[in-house]
Amino acid sequence: MKRLLGITALLGLFFFNHQLNAQGDISGNHETIYQYLLDDEAINAQQPDEKSLVNSYTNINYRYSGFKAGVRIETYLPRILGYPDRFDGAGLGYRYFGYENDIVDITVGNFYDQFGSGLIFRSYEDRALGFDNMMNGFRVKLTPYKGVTLKTIYGKQRYSFTSGKVNYAPGIVRGADLEFNLNQWFPKLAENKIRINAAGSFVSKYQKDDNSEFVLPENTGSYGGRLELAYKKFFINGEYVIKEQDPSQDNGYIYNYGKGLLINAGYSQKGLGILVSAKSIDNMSFRSDRNATLQDVTIGFIPPLTKTHTYNLAATLYPYASQPNGEVAFQADVIYKIKRGTKLGGKYGTDISLNFSTAYEPIKQTSGYNIADSSRVAYDSKLFDKSDLLYWRDINVQIKRKVHKKWTVRLNYFNIHMNNDVLKLTEEKGIIQSHIGVLDVEYKINRKNTIRAEVQGLWTVDNKDRGDWATAIIEYTVSPHWFFSVIFQSNYGNPVPEDRINYPMAFVGRIWGATRLQLGYGRQNAGLFCVGGICRFVPASNGLTVTFSHSF
Repeated sequence: MKRLLGITALLGLFFFNHQLNAQGDISGNHETIYQYLLDDEAINAQQPDEKSLVNSYTNINYRYSGFKAGVRIETYLPRILGYPDRFDGAGLGYRYFGYENDIVDITVGNFYDQFGSGLIFRSYEDRALGFDNMMNGFRVKLTPYKGVTLKTIYGKQRYSFTSGKVNYAPGIVRGADLEFNLNQWFPKLAENKIRINAAGSFVSKYQKDDNSEFVLPENTGSYGGRLELAYKKFFINGEYVIKEQDPSQDNGYIYNYGKGLLINAGYSQKGLGILVSAKSIDNMSFRSDRNATLQDVTIGFIPPLTKTHTYNLAATLYPYASQPNGEVAFQADVIYKIKRGTKLGGKYGTDISLNFSTAYEPIKQTSGYNIADSSRVAYDSKLFDKSDLLYWRDINVQIKRKVHKKWTVRLNYFNIHMNNDVLKLTEEKGIIQSHIGVLDVEYKINRKNTIRAEVQGLWTVDNKDRGDWATAIIEYTVSPHWFFSVIFQSNYGNPVPEDRINYPMAFVGRIWGATRLQLGYGRQNAGLFCVGGICRFVPASNGLTVTFSHSF
């Protein structure tokens, strides 16, 4: 508490000095999430000893004549439900200082950044997941010549925030990324509607060998290159990376090299967009602590090749998390707009979206390899050499049509196959296959008032796992200030009659420009909450949740 009061006093002096000099720009935002939870035996929800839980964040940034500085004050008293137990207390969770102009950008302290798609380096924060692997050290970004960008990073990664203090992982992360934009070198490329970008990255980590059983490499390097080509309406880009020997908790302390390849290609014109992607990953778990698990201190990020669903049943019951130790995945997206005024398009046109994604286990040839050998190279593998073992498959389609100037209708269908032996989302064994249907209707009453309703159903094949589900949602918006919603989720088809539980929730919110307040009350189903292929477990709960945010 003394530390927090001291920080507050310093910030007060900072603001006072700013007002006196009337120089520079100050911006930031504040966010608070408050929960008051109750016991609920039906869903195994327990009231915490503190009863009230709160997460709070305040970001303050200052800019003046090229100089920059900022802090983030974090509060977990205690943390909200589902957050890792390493979030506790109040204090400075983020601080930086730096300078930037047209040539150089220097940051000292905490920072986030990413090389390419993030396969060998991505430092970022996602509060919804309780994820934060920010860097603590320095970053230098140089633009010495037009079309050339060089970034260097050096530091340690955030591991926890306990007793109001940030703790860092033992490993040191070092890296550089050099990118060339050839269009700025050769203006005629742009004149001919050609775009070419090329880049290369190198990242290494240092961690002391503290293992008494194996001789572990203290320095592990990873490196790769990427290329993007585009011509008129077509584009293709790819990134290939290699990770050197990195024995860890994730891979069972084997000495295999890791590798990954990501390819995207697409075409777009008015009324049509096509995107196809392919990914092959093997042994690419890369952390600044070889003994860490789950989502802790990850250096690299495995981009998901799955559609990010927003509808309740498709997004929450059977999500997919990327598999850094190995997966071969593919995705295709097609978006097509049937012209307005045609028989199929109707008066306002019709939008059709098709998506397909799948992931398989890669083939790992173990013949001739013996984990007991001193080399501890466990297998051999090839890019895009997949087995028949399915991890995930998702086929979905959406048809959106404005049938009247006040009515908009969306029809959605999802067919999801999820291998629970691999993903372990529930206690069910084998592949869980589900069909999901959604009817989404929106009615614009007038310029300020809109009402929207959803009806969703999920049916599992052979009544597997927890059987069938349904969700109904009604939202009413009074623009630009008020919004109300009611959500009713039901596991009506559970094979166990006493587990046929309903999960009602209600929300009300108010917006005043840059200020937003929302109150919600009801039951929350237990399960994995996933964003972008990264997941965290959220326990069942019943109670009040209040969120408040403000930007300045």
